[in-house]
Amino acid sequence: MASPLINLDQTSLPRRQWLQTAGMGFGACALRWMLHGEKPATALEPSAFGPQPPHFSPKAKSVIMLVQNGGPSQMDLFDPKPALSKLDGAVHAEKVEMFQPGSENNLLLASPWKFDKYGESGMDFSNALPYTAEVADDLCMIRSMQSEHNNHTEALVMITSAKIFPGRPTLGSWVSYGLGSENQNLPAYVVLRDPKGYPSTGSTLWQNGWLPAMHRGTELRTTGPPLLNLRPAQSLPSGSRQTDRDFLAQLNRRHLSTYPDEPLLEARIQNYELAARIQLEAEDVLDLTTETQDTLDLYGVDSQDTSTYAARMLMARRLVEAGVRFVQVFLNGAPWDSHANVNDEIRKIAPVTDQSTAALIKDLKQRGLLDETIVMWTGEFGRLPVSQNGKGRDHNRNAFTALMSGGGFKAGHIHGATNEVGYRAIEDPVSVPDLFATVLHQLGLDHDQLTYNHHGREETLTDSPVTDAAVQHALLEA
Repeated sequence: MASPLINLDQTSLPRRQWLQTAGMGFGACALRWMLHGEKPATALEPSAFGPQPPHFSPKAKSVIMLVQNGGPSQMDLFDPKPALSKLDGAVHAEKVEMFQPGSENNLLLASPWKFDKYGESGMDFSNALPYTAEVADDLCMIRSMQSEHNNHTEALVMITSAKIFPGRPTLGSWVSYGLGSENQNLPAYVVLRDPKGYPSTGSTLWQNGWLPAMHRGTELRTTGPPLLNLRPAQSLPSGSRQTDRDFLAQLNRRHLSTYPDEPLLEARIQNYELAARIQLEAEDVLDLTTETQDTLDLYGVDSQDTSTYAARMLMARRLVEAGVRFVQVFLNGAPWDSHANVNDEIRKIAPVTDQSTAALIKDLKQRGLLDETIVMWTGEFGRLPVSQNGKGRDHNRNAFTALMSGGGFKAGHIHGATNEVGYRAIEDPVSVPDLFATVLHQLGLDHDQLTYNHHGREETLTDSPVTDAAVQHALLEA
């Protein structure tokens, strides 16, 4: 009778040796195949949580992206069109590319909002955004933005990832991949969504795609504990949690020493250790009770109508101050979507965002942080000049407005123009890849050199052929 291959009393037998000896080794073959299917760590990954060197000297260190999901109306906020007032109710001379129900008659709709010029730059704002108008001379207003799709999902995916197809890494993921984190206790890429719910399209808007999972946007809660299960259900003796973490780290390192050529194992250990460090620091960074009452009043944190959005904006400032590279702030659903009544719907959402948007820029500036922080205010597309349902406006991918501030973008500058009714960009158009390439440039990253090999193809955020270097020269300070 043949002796058994394995001594069942040998309880210390490693799992991999057990797989090699049991079942004629087929278990080990399966394991090797599965591990081979996992992508090994890239050159950036061994120290991915630490800062990575940029391609060249950067002008900015971080980005705060304020996503105005729903599609703010450019001709009702930033791009006054007297022709719309003159031709109100007339048939639009150009047939728009698509109609949703209620807009088929193609009748032009005048804006119900009044415009004025602000700052030394004479930048136009409607009376829907009185606070944002106060920082006109700190803004670079891009009136000639263009997207590639009229649906919310595809356009939101594009304004976060530069492509209309889900599954690609977002801008924040690329920034995390390229630069790492300055703060070892916080992720490089943080998402602050509305505690009431997700934006339309959901967490797809901060996915890592095929970049390593450590570069996915990390959601931090803005009410209650910043992370779920941050505190144990039962109180523990002082110092016991740190003792547990230290002991676990010893076990992890011992396990790693047994398999020194397993970069994926090292990456997983780093992920767990980052999670532990977040527990130590996130609560302090997001604790607004340390702010002065003047600062809370500046943002409108104590106002019932603006409190949750204002709190997220103030948290965004605190996060970049603590070394986070990329912060995204989202609204619940698609509140800028004004199909029924452009007056009533803007009147509802504009006050929620207006005061704290201006406060963020003022606060960053007075702290000396605006020069090194890029603030982006943008929706996924604009609105049509024709009416829908009598007083609303449908989606328009051919023209919308984005606001940029800080980080070397030209202050008090208006870029591009739309036609007489605001339907399409006709002067110096800017694509989403153009804008993202410019943001990467300010962070010291060349969008052509920032690559990742995915299925044998060197992928980039922007795809070089579609970007226009002239846009950078037009939007940036010399």
